[in-house]
Amino acid sequence: MSWTADGYVALVTINNIQMYRSIMTPGWTLGWMWAKKEVIWSIVGAQATDQGDCSKFKNNIPHCCRRNPVIVDLLPGVPMNQQFIYIVAKVLRVGLSGTSNKTVRLPKNFYIFGPGPGYTCGAATIMVPTSFFSSNGRRKTYAMMTWTVTCTYSQTLASKNPKCCVSLSSFYNPMITPCPSCSCGCGNENSCVIAHNTCPIRVHWHVKANYKKHWLAKITITNFNNQRDFTQWTLVFQHPNLKNVTKVYRFLYKPLNFYQPLNDTGMFYGIKYYNDLLMEAGPYGYLQSELILGKDKNTFTLEKGRAFPSKVYVNGDECMMLPPDSYPSLPNSADAGPIASSALAAVLLMILLAFW
Repeated sequence: MSWTADGYVALVTINNIQMYRSIMTPGWTLGWMWAKKEVIWSIVGAQATDQGDCSKFKNNIPHCCRRNPVIVDLLPGVPMNQQFIYIVAKVLRVGLSGTSNKTVRLPKNFYIFGPGPGYTCGAATIMVPTSFFSSNGRRKTYAMMTWTVTCTYSQTLASKNPKCCVSLSSFYNPMITPCPSCSCGCGNENSCVIAHNTCPIRVHWHVKANYKKHWLAKITITNFNNQRDFTQWTLVFQHPNLKNVTKVYRFLYKPLNFYQPLNDTGMFYGIKYYNDLLMEAGPYGYLQSELILGKDKNTFTLEKGRAFPSKVYVNGDECMMLPPDSYPSLPNSADAGPIASSALAAVLLMILLAFW
């Protein structure tokens, strides 16, 4: 933003452009390696975790003297004089760095945690200087110098095991398709036969009813992690009939149109009161929502698993699912035996309602 006697003042902004991955508590961590022997004299909107060795400074002591500073987000409730106008931004006063575009060297080896691992950052790239408009919008000013760094997320780098799994059920079949055994890894390989609930999060999709012009699905998210809450969750489904969502209860919904006019991906996220329920773990740490979807003969049918999602993501991580041939299937004369008479009657009634 401006030059100082021994360096510059910089505005650093972090933008999260991921469509369905939020930065969870306790927030982000950003680090880099200085190109020379720079120091951070002061910082607003964040703080360095370690001051480092500042013994060579006698009077005015820098905020951080480390060659590789580690910057963290401020916790809620920080005093107003340490906050900054932007939500995720900070102002640094950097010293011992050079005082012109020709003498300043770009930092290197950037990394970010959000809050866990999984991100890989590219090299800093010099951009066209950022422009700013005055409050009346009639004057434009420019930064002295601007560079940017892009970091991408990989689920494989974040964890060797998935973090969620999906189970399925339907009104027309008494069988439940469970989470795959050891979906998120098993502590003991011999226990994998019975280890269906090894994931921190389980998502259950239930086809509840089928009518002539619409059908109903029920979504349940359960938290099995005793050491972490999931109040800032996002849930993304890929389903061929999501473009016909007409009503969602208890969850908020946003279609994600990656490739027009496909529109088969949608994100569900929470309302404050219901989000708090995922702070618990176990049988009471769950959320449920029902959604009504319109009928589309070209994209929806109960046959061959089309009533179920093809992929499910929790907080941006893909969940483990069994293959489609394991999904609850429609009953037929060959395998109707195991279905109870009451269940079969309910199926016949629903079929009659669908064509009434």
